[in-house]
Amino acid sequence: MNSHKTPYILFLSLAFIVSACNEDKILKETPLDFASPENSFKTIGDFNSSVYALYDKLRVMLSAEEHRPLDYLYGTDIGYNGAQQLNQRFGSYLATLTPSSVQAEFHWNQYYKIISSANIILDRIEESELTDEQKIKIEADARLFRGLAYRNLGYLYGGVPIELEAVSSPKTDYQRASREEVYEQAATDLEFAAQNLPGIAEVEDGQISDLAAYHLLAETYVAMERWTDAIAAATVVIDDPNTALMTERFGSRQNEPGDVYWDLFRRNNQNRSSGNTEGIWVFQQEVDVLGGAIFSGSRDGAQLERDHAPRPYAFSVTDPSGVSPFLPLGVSYTSGRGIGRLRGTDHLNYGIWENSDWNDMRNSKYNFIRDIAFNNPESEWYGQMISEHMELFRQTNEDTIRRFYPFQSKVFTPGNHPQELFVDAELQTLNASTAGTTYTDQYFIRLAETYLLRAEAHMGNGDNASAAADINVVRGRAAATPVAPDEIDIDYILDERMRELGVEEKRRLTLNRLGLLYDRTSRYCNGNPVATNYGCDVQPYHNLFPIPFDEIESNTGAMLEQNPGYTAE
Repeated sequence: MNSHKTPYILFLSLAFIVSACNEDKILKETPLDFASPENSFKTIGDFNSSVYALYDKLRVMLSAEEHRPLDYLYGTDIGYNGAQQLNQRFGSYLATLTPSSVQAEFHWNQYYKIISSANIILDRIEESELTDEQKIKIEADARLFRGLAYRNLGYLYGGVPIELEAVSSPKTDYQRASREEVYEQAATDLEFAAQNLPGIAEVEDGQISDLAAYHLLAETYVAMERWTDAIAAATVVIDDPNTALMTERFGSRQNEPGDVYWDLFRRNNQNRSSGNTEGIWVFQQEVDVLGGAIFSGSRDGAQLERDHAPRPYAFSVTDPSGVSPFLPLGVSYTSGRGIGRLRGTDHLNYGIWENSDWNDMRNSKYNFIRDIAFNNPESEWYGQMISEHMELFRQTNEDTIRRFYPFQSKVFTPGNHPQELFVDAELQTLNASTAGTTYTDQYFIRLAETYLLRAEAHMGNGDNASAAADINVVRGRAAATPVAPDEIDIDYILDERMRELGVEEKRRLTLNRLGLLYDRTSRYCNGNPVATNYGCDVQPYHNLFPIPFDEIESNTGAMLEQNPGYTAE
């Protein structure tokens, strides 16, 4: 008995000695009673859940409410804060954009949260139960989001710290990479994603595909002035047999008066499942569906309607009998439940059309609303147009800045708001406390923009003829006068982006990428003439956001330099 036991004891002793030498393994703690990176990344379901969280975070950052997503529009050549606000919504650049402002801190923190989450996913892939095919797909997903985050950080802040590993303990010695190095990292991630994500016909509505990655990559190459590479990447998207601009009426309201551009923005028309071959990446929004982002009992989701649409219901003008010609609530067919805060610039409302083609489809009465009918049945003016009495409705600053002005119909759903929001279905009045969301899925990438990106790359490459050809594909769909090659410069392309994309575009990213935020905003931002600083006190150094003060102060192990122009706080 003892003769058998001795070898066994010896084996256990040797096993203990061997394992004792592996200190990393012994000291490594794996939680068993709560979720952590160590025990949460095993199955494909685990990884997909983490990828879906990245989708949600990006959607919330760029599209989901009326504050931070609209930082990309307020205080640009697109629009300004029509309310008398100082340190909110770029009512004043000097008051809004400081190293301690929420604008500087939020976008920095949220993009780095995406990077951190992507790094954790990438760190856990090799030790997981995933197949080789699954590993490549998850890596491509994570690297697209990480590449997009670094690209946008580079646009907004210039050079920023690059972190490619999962961080498990506090780190206080970050140093800024150059802006070029940040773009290089973004391009590296997006190249991998483009080569390994599934095709657009293989993914569900709202999911990223190789074409989404190629579009983002093309824009990154443009930022790096790698013109030939940008043209090649954009061409992959444009030449894919599953993509095409929509040129015929389609979708949920195609039998109503309108045009194909109007159809692009009607409810349920943004995804491939509706027959739309133009949407490349679409943020999904559903009403009163678990995880759908919009609830009829509260104001959630994209709120371009609330901020950009005017509020004619607030006019104090009455008809000759003393009755208000507008109902006192927002009306679905008039402008929804707008509050008139993101007031379009005169350049958006008039300049880009007068300098191009006023009869452009994108400026039609369906797409750019310049006149509305009085909607109170009790008024003797009922059914007449505001233009018939315009002199009465231009009496005060508030009348023209907030109560009514031209605006893009893509921000609301005329006659098609969710039924739960109607106070009176016959009058189409809307619940003032909960209406205001834009009740459609939201384009993040649309094929028309890919054409305009490739045009920008062609121009950078010295080929204005090819640039004009690409722009004229987009203008052709709008039945607009073709542009000649000698008319094209960066201002023309930026104006064309305004005509095609308008408030749909994350305009600040485009202007910061080009270093033209100051130039374009100082030229075209009108501002509220009775508000402090008019909202247009933009300075050249605002072409970049400030590095958040808290980040500089907490980075005690190295110097995190502030961008020029911003003072320490």
